[in-house]
Amino acid sequence: MAKNLPLKGIRVVNFGWVWAGPVVGQTLAFLGAEVFKIESKARVDMTRNLPPFAEGKPDPNRSLSNNACWAGNGSVSLNLKEPEAQALAMELVVQSDVVVENFGPGVMERLGFGYEDLRRVKEDIILFSMPGAGLYGPKKDLRSYGLSLTSTTGLDSLVGYKGGGPIPVENAYSDPYAGIFGAFAVLAALNHRRNTGQGQHIDFSQQEAVMQMVGPAYMDYVLNGRNGGPKSNEHPVGGAAPHGVFPCKGDDRWISIAVVTDAEWQALMQALGHPEWLKVNEFATLEHRLTHIDALHALLAEWTVKYDDRELAELLQSHGVAAAPVLNIGDLLQDPHYRARKTYIEVTHPLGYKETIYGAYVKTSETEVEVRPGPVIGQDNERVFKEILGMPEARYQELVERKIIY
Repeated sequence: MAKNLPLKGIRVVNFGWVWAGPVVGQTLAFLGAEVFKIESKARVDMTRNLPPFAEGKPDPNRSLSNNACWAGNGSVSLNLKEPEAQALAMELVVQSDVVVENFGPGVMERLGFGYEDLRRVKEDIILFSMPGAGLYGPKKDLRSYGLSLTSTTGLDSLVGYKGGGPIPVENAYSDPYAGIFGAFAVLAALNHRRNTGQGQHIDFSQQEAVMQMVGPAYMDYVLNGRNGGPKSNEHPVGGAAPHGVFPCKGDDRWISIAVVTDAEWQALMQALGHPEWLKVNEFATLEHRLTHIDALHALLAEWTVKYDDRELAELLQSHGVAAAPVLNIGDLLQDPHYRARKTYIEVTHPLGYKETIYGAYVKTSETEVEVRPGPVIGQDNERVFKEILGMPEARYQELVERKIIY
């Protein structure tokens, strides 16, 4: 791990699984924390079975998706169905600062890792819990995944084509969002502990985190009496026109354009060469453009379709208009901006194969993060049990053979 990162010296025990919990660990690791994910071959995390697999060989240690979304997490394999494994996990908690979990309410208590259990062995421990809808309240037992949280929060109701019904968000958007959001909550708790010496139990409802994305539509309803709904790519509260995605030359190529101010409208007019079809009263002001936005967007689409997306973006940007190509998966890897920022990097997995994963999305001015791909199950066992916990070799081998460490 790079020296002098903000969380150097902080150790995290991560019981989180699937995607949201590991992203909390990933973000903290990018800030310098030492993170150990607790898992087991007795209950393999579902993301480890997601294809594609490295070199086409299905194996929990070869899931390329898992290796990307768990980057930065280490791995300690303990079969928590066994009391001895639970005791070892608690010994590691004693040597740590933060515990992360995203089980449903009550699971940590049943395992013997409830907040009061942890405090008895480590008084200033920080327990970060991220259940679907919080640890109490009428929806506390809600079982949720990233795809369902965009429904329960109302976010799905805002996604879709204008005049049509909702089209649910197609990926587990909520997981990485709640994971990064949650890591910030852990940072706040660490700062509080530094100032007061006190740990705390963070009740982080993933549902309440994702609800923040619905805030503009909620406020528009409360303040203006307007019901939100699918609007294609128009501005959610009518703050810009044009504001959309328009076709470009080629197969399924598109550009996004957003014009907020009158100065930006004039810049767009200049970039287009002041065409007569835009010099009409219907487009003279933002209010008029919003009223006639369908006609405006249709006319712009007839113009943009003649141009290459990147060339048109550069032209519009040079005039001060917010515009960018709409990138597909292949474009992301080759985009000059992403390449300059090392958004995606090639790494060598501990098993020897090369893969492309996310780079560190936390950037610091004086240090560079060493990004490690998602771990082999149990790759940090010897470091944790022999070095941190001081376990004799014979005892370690015995627990491995009995599948306590497994």
